[in-house]
Amino acid sequence: MSTAKEDLELDDDFVADDSDDAEAPVEVAKTNLTKRRIIDNFLEERRLHKQLAEYDFDL
Repeated sequence: MSTAKEDLELDDDFVADDSDDAEAPVEVAKTNLTKRRIIDNFLEERRLHKQLAEYDFDL
């Protein structure tokens, strides 16, 4: 019986750790999304500059 109570206490601690870990990926996801948008904007700007440089203005 005493071991069953100890197991329950360990399970409760384990659940508490899961709730803390659940918040961390949300922050990481927001950071990664922001970084991805910055990279996408930079690549789009480079692509547009390249198209502008290659554009034939003598049409």
